Amino acid sequence: MTDRTSRSSRITPEEALAYHMEPRPGKFDITPSTPMTTQRDLSLAYSPGVAVPVQAIAERPETAYDYTTKGNLVAVISNGTAILGLGNLGALASKPVMEGKAVLFKRFADVNAIDIELDTEDPDEIINAVRLMGPTFGGINLEDIKAPECFIIESRLKEIMDIPVFHDDQHGTAVICAAGLLNALELSGKRIEDVRIVLNGAGAAGIACLELLKSMGAKHDNCLMCDTKGVIYQGRTEGMNQWKTAHAAVTDARSLEDAMRGADVFLGVSAKGAVTPEMVESMADNPVIFAMANPDPEITPEEAHAVRPDAIVATGRSDYPNQVNNVLGFPYLFRGALDIHARAINDEMKIACARALAELAREDVPDEVAAAYGRKLQFGRDYIIPTPFDPRLIHVIPPAVAKAGMETGVARRPIVDMEGYVQTLKSRMDPTAAILQGIHARARQKQARMIFAEGDDPRVLRAAVAWQRTGMGEALVVGRETEVKAELEALGLGDAHREIQVVNAANSRHMEAYHQFLYQRLQRQGVDREDAAKLANRDRHIFGSLMLAHGHGDALVTGATRKSAPVLAQIGHVFNVRPQDGSVGITAVLHRGRIVLIGDTLVHEWPDAEDLADIATRGAQVARSLGLEPRVAFLSFSNFGYPVSERATKMAEAPRVLDARRVDFEYEGEMTVDVALNREAAARYPFSRLTGPANVLVVPARHSASISVKLMQEMAGATVLGPILTGAPKPIQICSMNSTVSDILNMAAIAAGSIGAGSMGPGR
Repeated sequence: MTDRTSRSSRITPEEALAYHMEPRPGKFDITPSTPMTTQRDLSLAYSPGVAVPVQAIAERPETAYDYTTKGNLVAVISNGTAILGLGNLGALASKPVMEGKAVLFKRFADVNAIDIELDTEDPDEIINAVRLMGPTFGGINLEDIKAPECFIIESRLKEIMDIPVFHDDQHGTAVICAAGLLNALELSGKRIEDVRIVLNGAGAAGIACLELLKSMGAKHDNCLMCDTKGVIYQGRTEGMNQWKTAHAAVTDARSLEDAMRGADVFLGVSAKGAVTPEMVESMADNPVIFAMANPDPEITPEEAHAVRPDAIVATGRSDYPNQVNNVLGFPYLFRGALDIHARAINDEMKIACARALAELAREDVPDEVAAAYGRKLQFGRDYIIPTPFDPRLIHVIPPAVAKAGMETGVARRPIVDMEGYVQTLKSRMDPTAAILQGIHARARQKQARMIFAEGDDPRVLRAAVAWQRTGMGEALVVGRETEVKAELEALGLGDAHREIQVVNAANSRHMEAYHQFLYQRLQRQGVDREDAAKLANRDRHIFGSLMLAHGHGDALVTGATRKSAPVLAQIGHVFNVRPQDGSVGITAVLHRGRIVLIGDTLVHEWPDAEDLADIATRGAQVARSLGLEPRVAFLSFSNFGYPVSERATKMAEAPRVLDARRVDFEYEGEMTVDVALNREAAARYPFSRLTGPANVLVVPARHSASISVKLMQEMAGATVLGPILTGAPKPIQICSMNSTVSDILNMAAIAAGSIGAGSMGPGR
C-alpha cells in the first residue's frame, strides 16, 4: 500500500547499505540554482542585494513565493515512531526513509523536499516545532508517525497553519485506494453508493481510506471497520478511541469472518494472512479485494482467485498487477497544491486526484510504459491503477488537483492559463530518468543472456547479480568459479553464486571451436594456432567476444577494468569494429534536463568529412533509439566560415556529404557550441537549417570529444552514458574504468536493447 520496495526485488542488506553509501552518504545533494561565482553574484545573493526582496516580502508576504524557494519546497517530517513495518525505531533511524521520500518528490514531480527528523514523541512538541517552521515551506508531508498521535498532530497543524499539511501514510494510501476502487467497481458493474465495504485495520491508513470513500459516496451503514478485536460496532468499549468510534456501525457482526459474508469490497491495511480463502468465498459476486498489507498481503491474488475467479485483486506489491502505490499520489497532489500556493490540501483535491488517476487508467497506455512492465497494459481486471512510471501522471494529475483547489477557495494564486500550465508540467521534468527507464524497459523485453567479461571485479559482479535478480535476463560471468564465489561472499552475495552462471575458459567445452574461429580470422595477421589459443584462453575480453560470436550469449559488456582503446582492440580480434567497418562511439551527456549526444568518443581518432558524416548518421540513430528527434551540429571554433581556418574545413564539408546522402534528419555546421545549443546565439544565423537546439554534436576528433565529455562530467556533474558502440556486428558495449555498478547496468541495458543499432542509411 506504499511506495516502499517489495520483497520481490530481493535486495540484500549489503546491497542496500552500499546504495546508501555510494558515491557518497545519503541520497541527495543541494545545489544552487543561481550563479555564485563573482563578487557581484555574492552581493546579489546575500548582502546588500538580498535586502531588497527582504523588504518586498515584509511589505507583501505573498511575494515570498516569487523571491524564495518556498513555493516549491516541502518538509518531510517524522519522529520515527512507525517506520515502514518496523515500528518505533526513533527519529534518527527514520532518516533514510525520509530522505527517500524527498527524492521521490523530486523524481516524480520536480518538488524540492527536505527531510526533518524530530526527536520527540510528544505531539505538542511536534506541533509547535512544525508550526514554527511554517514560513520556510510551501507544504508539510508527515510520515511514519504512529496512531493515534498522527491524527492529533495533523488535525492541529491543519488548524493553525496556512500551508498544506498532509500525512501520506493516511491520505496517500486512501487516494490510491479510492482511484483503484472506482475502476474496480466500474468493471464489476456496481456503484460506490450501493456496495458493502469491509475494512480490516483501524489504524491511520485504514481510517483515512474509509473516510475518503464515505466522502465520495459510500454509505456509513454499508461500511464495517475491523481491528484486531473484531468488528467496530456501536456499543463496543474495548480498544476504542474517538477515531474508531466515528465509524462504529449498527451490526450483529462481531468478527472479520462475519463481516465478510456478502461483502462487495474488502480493504486490508492490516497483516499477512488476515483473510482466509473461506472468507473470500463468502463474499458477493465479483468481489473487490484490496489486500494492501506491507510487505505481504492479507491474502495473495493466487489464493483469492483459487476460490473466486471473479475477484478483482489489488495489493501493495510490485510483483502483482494492480499495485496500490503511494508514489502515484503524494508528489502530484503537492505539485498541484504548490502551483496554486494552496492554503491546504482538502478532500475535494484528494478526490480530484483519485478520479484523475482512475480516468488515466482507462486511457490507452503508451508503448514505453507497457514495455517497462513486460506486458500489455489495458484497462481491465489486472490494470485498474496507472503504473508509477507513466509519463502522463505529471501533466494529468496536478491540473486536476489545482482545479479542485481553485474551485474550493484554497488557492492564493489561481492558474489562469490551464493549457499553458499543462505544457509547463510536461517540460519541467528532467528526461534523464525517463530515458533510462526506456532503455531498461527495452532490455527487459529482450531478456538477454548478458556476458559480463570481467568476473574478478566486484562492481561487475554486483551488476551481474542485479541483472539476474531484477529480471533483466540471464547473467553469464567470465571468471574462475572459486574466485567468483569467494568475491560474492565477500560482498555479502554468497547465495547469488547459485543464480548467475560462471563461465571459465579453462573448462569451456567450446574452446576448440573458439581457437579455430580465431585462428581463421587472424592467420594472415601473423597469428599462428598456438597464439590464437593463448589469446582465447588468457584474455577475457576476447573470450567473452568469442562467446558472443558463437551465440553462447546475446550481448557483451566489458571495459570496467581496462582502458577502452585496448579493450576495443581485443574485441577487434573477433569482430570488425574499426572505423572503416562503420563503427562509431556515441556518448550521451544528460545534465539539468538536457540531453546531448557527442561523437565520436571511441573509434575515430581523426575523422575526415566522410567519417564525420558517418558519425552524424550513427548519432542520429542513437538519438531516435532514445526517443529524440535528431538535430545534428558539426562543431568547430568557427561559425559558417569565420574565422577562416584549414582545420575547420572538414567540419564545413561534412554537411555537404550528408546533402549528397539525402539523410532524413536535421543537420548544420560548422558552428560553435553556443550557437548549436543556445537559441539566442543561434538567432544570429537565421539561415541555419536547425529548427531548435542541437542534440547530436559531432566534434573534430576523438580527443576533443573525450575532453568535452569528461569536462561536463567532472565540472558540471553531468550523467554520462557511454561511449555507446554503434555499428558492431553484435551487441557490445564498453564501460569506462571509473564506472559504478549503475553505470555497468546501464551499459548492459544499452547492449541488450541494441540502442543505436541498424544500417547506416542512404548513401553509405
